Amino acid sequence: MDATTLVFALLAVFVVWKLRSVLGTRTGHEQPPVDMYRRRAADEASEEGPATIPLNPLSETATSEANADDRRTQWLRLSGVEQHVVPSLEAIAGADKDFDPKTFIEGAKAAYEMIIMSFAAGNRVALRDLLSKDVYESFAGAISDREARGDTVDTTFVSIDRAMIDDAQLRGSTAQVTMRFQSKLITATRSSDGKIIDGSSDKVVDMSDVWTFARETSSRDPNWRLVATESGA
Repeated sequence: MDATTLVFALLAVFVVWKLRSVLGTRTGHEQPPVDMYRRRAADEASEEGPATIPLNPLSETATSEANADDRRTQWLRLSGVEQHVVPSLEAIAGADKDFDPKTFIEGAKAAYEMIIMSFAAGNRVALRDLLSKDVYESFAGAISDREARGDTVDTTFVSIDRAMIDDAQLRGSTAQVTMRFQSKLITATRSSDGKIIDGSSDKVVDMSDVWTFARETSSRDPNWRLVATESGA
């Protein structure tokens, strides 16, 4: 090895030694580089406090109670809902999140008219979807007796003058709501020879009925069915 080669070799050894002293050696256990922007943001957050504040469970409870109070107030303002039935309606709403007294009253009014008109027409198919099994059998039996005699019923539904929730209960998972209806009808029953044997073809009659509708709140079927009927006082 000549003198020039020896000088360059010594210089190479010196450069490698300086690099190792400055950069160090990699052992495979080094920490990853720190993102200074993230570190700064974390430091500022620690100085100013947490970026988010967890919700106070008591505040959530207070909000829930306030919403319940608003709901009660709205229900009491509804025509057809009296104060004594509100706790029971709340129990039903707790079991059935879709329950709403206003919507229920409107649906009950529609069902009331449909059932009366279907019974008059002898429409068993429509009645089957609106009545409980026991009530359906009673209605279907009356229709069969009427048909056996050859009688027919002509009915004109004039109006519903009043529809109110008379009672409400939650028995297990079964919700029951009793409606009191005051309505006006024109109805006449004719014999097989066309003569009127009951009612009138032109006289408006005032009707008062108390009907109870029920629904299993655990069921996916949203329909309420008529489970009991009686004449109102």
